[in-house]
Amino acid sequence: MDAMAARTSSPRIGDSALARRLRREIEGEVLFDPYSRGRYSTDASIYQIEPIGVVVPKTAEDIHRTIEIAREAGVPVLPRGGGTSQCGQTVAAAVVVDTSKYLDRVIEYDAAGRRVTVQPGLVLDRLNDFLRPHGMFFPVDPSTASRATLGGMTANNSCGARSIRYGLMVDNVHAIDAVLADGTAHRFAEMPAASDAVADEGRYGELVRRMRGLAQREEAEILRRFPKLLRRVGGYNIDAILGDGRNMAKLLVGSEGTLAFFTAIELEVQPIPAHNVLGICRFKGFAQAMDMTRHIVALDPAAVEMIDRTMITLARDIATYRPIVERFVTGDPAALLMVEFAGEDEAEQRARLKRLVQLLADHGFPNSVLEVTDRGFQRDIFEVRKAGLNIMMSMKGDGKPISFIEDCAVPLEDLAEYTERVSQVFARHGVEGTWYAHASVGCLHVRPVLNMKDGGDVRKMREIAEETFAMVREYKGSHSGEHGDGIVRSEFHTPMFGERIVRAFEEVKACFDPAGLFNPGKIVHPPRMDDRGLFRYRPGYAAEEMETALDWGEWGGLPAAVEMCNNNGECRKRDSGVMCPSYRVTGDEQHVTRGRANTLRLALTGQLGPDALASAGMAESMELCISCKACRRECPTGVDMARMKIEVLNRRRKRHGIGLRERLFAYLPRYGPYAATFRGVLNLRDRLPGLAWLSEKSLGLAAGRKLPHWRRPFTDDVPAMAEDAGGEEVALLVDTFTRYFEPENAVAAIHVLRAAGRRVRVVTAADGGRPLCCGRTFLSAGLVDEARAEAVRLVRALAPYVEAGTPVVGLEPACTLTLRDEIPALLPGPETASLARHVKLFEEYLAAEAGAGRLDLPLRPSPGRRALLHGHCHQKAFGIMGDVETALGLVPGLEIEVIASSCCGMAGSFGFEAEHYALSMKMAELDLLPAIRAAGIEALVVAGGTSCRQQISHGTGREALHVARVLEAALDS
Repeated sequence: MDAMAARTSSPRIGDSALARRLRREIEGEVLFDPYSRGRYSTDASIYQIEPIGVVVPKTAEDIHRTIEIAREAGVPVLPRGGGTSQCGQTVAAAVVVDTSKYLDRVIEYDAAGRRVTVQPGLVLDRLNDFLRPHGMFFPVDPSTASRATLGGMTANNSCGARSIRYGLMVDNVHAIDAVLADGTAHRFAEMPAASDAVADEGRYGELVRRMRGLAQREEAEILRRFPKLLRRVGGYNIDAILGDGRNMAKLLVGSEGTLAFFTAIELEVQPIPAHNVLGICRFKGFAQAMDMTRHIVALDPAAVEMIDRTMITLARDIATYRPIVERFVTGDPAALLMVEFAGEDEAEQRARLKRLVQLLADHGFPNSVLEVTDRGFQRDIFEVRKAGLNIMMSMKGDGKPISFIEDCAVPLEDLAEYTERVSQVFARHGVEGTWYAHASVGCLHVRPVLNMKDGGDVRKMREIAEETFAMVREYKGSHSGEHGDGIVRSEFHTPMFGERIVRAFEEVKACFDPAGLFNPGKIVHPPRMDDRGLFRYRPGYAAEEMETALDWGEWGGLPAAVEMCNNNGECRKRDSGVMCPSYRVTGDEQHVTRGRANTLRLALTGQLGPDALASAGMAESMELCISCKACRRECPTGVDMARMKIEVLNRRRKRHGIGLRERLFAYLPRYGPYAATFRGVLNLRDRLPGLAWLSEKSLGLAAGRKLPHWRRPFTDDVPAMAEDAGGEEVALLVDTFTRYFEPENAVAAIHVLRAAGRRVRVVTAADGGRPLCCGRTFLSAGLVDEARAEAVRLVRALAPYVEAGTPVVGLEPACTLTLRDEIPALLPGPETASLARHVKLFEEYLAAEAGAGRLDLPLRPSPGRRALLHGHCHQKAFGIMGDVETALGLVPGLEIEVIASSCCGMAGSFGFEAEHYALSMKMAELDLLPAIRAAGIEALVVAGGTSCRQQISHGTGREALHVARVLEAALDS
């Protein structure tokens, strides 16, 4: 029995008979294997509960059948969307039903009625993409909008930054179609007036009558015990059907999947405000910001969001956010308040912004407001704020800002005093805390920094929760202000609402779901929030001892690096130009960075059985990671899955060896000099009929894909090409792919550098042997020892240039940037650290020299000429795309348009592999290839990587150029 199954209390975990029946009777996917169960055992909370299995339904009928089968089998059902819950709502020993892959459509849009009906798995950002051309948007805007599903938002009663203007989900949901535990389907919507009889004599009518009777019976207690705040999302919304409350859908909002399974949701939408302005208010003291909030809210803003010093500091350490933070944060403020005004009249919004400036000056804060009227800059600032949780969780080490009191809401007049008292609670327990989010409604996300592996810190968590919740009750506040109840807060409903209301909640659950089929243990009959048996880091949790292939010292070891994934799901975004390319195509949890990180963590800690790192299940989990490194830059907590994949492949190679196809790709740098001699023969593969088919059958090379065309190799002996100028010396690193397949790129780079007055020296091996290689192909195959041997040769050859301060310039992003990334991890030490700081891509070097005023290139103007630019994944990961644009912009009059795309899909050898060819093309068809086909034939196509250029040629028939060739063509000879 596997380790995860062994510790569960449910004997049905991984039930094979149940899985077989589900596979027979539904169209969707049924995932009952240990690896899939492990991936769905966590959400963004501190908890981990292994599910019985996972169903990914394709149709609403699949949901009906799954509920029926589960009811007959006597096992619970848990609806799940993006799995980003903070409180453990989406983990349980149940059949998890993930609606996010297939049930993600807009069903109907009613422009006149300002209504839209959606399936539960539709992500908020995608809904807004649909609504934008109509001038509308859905106004509930949680920070997880890029991956939060509408079903999950409805189940959680989500709120967001602009709730002060638009309210909560409960205020914006008009109707819900749902399936009950007994299998009946109903539309929950407006009821008859309280004085009218309910005509429906069936199950729905019964529910209406019983719920209306319960609300009337408990009216006095509801009015006495329910907090009088906008941000009250705890318990069931029985207050919503009091008096004139006539919409049964509002009772289901916030029910966390415990009452019914949503199949369609009708939402009210709003016009997009024509004009927005933003004021960034800086405060030297945190308490000053809290006190000013109540005065700012009187100006009728659309949002007032708070960011504290900790978040600012951490954001400055994250490459994606650093340049934005540097633009809107000056000095060292203790806190910022982001105040947004929005409406139809531009002059009115600007006037409000001026009133904000005056308000702060009147209260003793002159010159403390940055006025932001550019909408693009506003969006960038809000992106930083929306990433708040992930930024906070980027803290390295076992101590993290833990979510358990983060959603308490208090009246605005008490906010300053409340935050001061909570700070005193932290001080008494010897912990620090982080603060950010919804100051406008008195609901700050407050997270003490605790180590959930430490029993002492778990006890502190309990004590801090009890003290803080008691304080919230003093202020007549709410202990659940946005993220719901789940496991974290459900047990505290009795002191918050009283015994009578809790019994009423239990009655609601019993009326809807008498057998307790749906998501047990949430809202009613909960476990203790500090039950360590439910934790991700439960007692005895520890990583197995292992020798790693790479150096992980920066993170404190490989397990700590993997644990940086907090499951918040930033990687589940499916926009153009973002991680994770394979997830964008498949929609599978297995193929997203979070899913891979969860699998790795479980493997490293022995929860998937012995030596799981080298197992077939782990290999399958990593198979579609194309090492694009998007996560390296875009994951706010810095999960570098490409580097982690090297460890997995290395372990697997040591256990199981390597196949012939992988060996051919990996050893290319070593046999390249000999293969080039027979290039005429090798190139016949794509010329003679039948050879491509034979290569697919014998080697697994996709017959539909042409292989790189072997060329006369670039030679290191280049002085005859042109006379060297007498300027600065530049060391040019010619990689394997350029040398054998695109030598013209190296020639072009030399021409351009010499035209700029540089003396070019091609880097050669110190021993005079075969051409140098960075080891990239070996790393991609998991052959770390061979990669290290190549790295030693390369570092030795480059050492004299680094010591002399000679710029080292490379052409191929994947190869050149290996010197910054993997080689220091292969050969840790000052020599490789210095090299990593020294080496530059060709376009980086030109941009830096131009910026310093040291570049004089004689380039002919190209007025009106358009260049479509596709960035190589590693150029994006290392933030080099701006330099590529700068280098291309050296050509006078050249118009540059960056294609918003993620990985081209070729990804080194990936796109050549028969089993991955179709997926490779799907990745390319997401954004890249359609953009190129739509461009006129007169437009240049520019791409930084050899793989990218091959994919573009294969998919469109267009030749893509390296930036060096574009500049060479523009030289005024």
